[in-house]
Amino acid sequence: MPVAAVLILAVGTFAIRFAGPLLRDRVTLPKKVNDLMTASATVLLFALVAVTALTSGKHFGGWALATGVVVGGVAAWRKVPFVAVIVLAAATTAGLRLAGVA
Repeated sequence: MPVAAVLILAVGTFAIRFAGPLLRDRVTLPKKVNDLMTASATVLLFALVAVTALTSGKHFGGWALATGVVVGGVAAWRKVPFVAVIVLAAATTAGLRLAGVA
């Protein structure tokens, strides 16, 4: 049964990916729908990052982690090199945890 489910999902995924280029010229969406789809992709990505970065298991990761994420986000927004963004976020989180902030 699991092998059949995997095969069905694989065929469905392939069909969806194959249908995109085939239908690109046949289906036109209004500009408002295109704008909404672009915005929704950004919102979904932001939500995924927020949930992944701010939780530990099923619970809130703590204020130290949240502050580290904010510091990393601000550094990335200011176009700091990626390695420095990671180091700043990790150092902020570690420093706050060392200071006793949960």
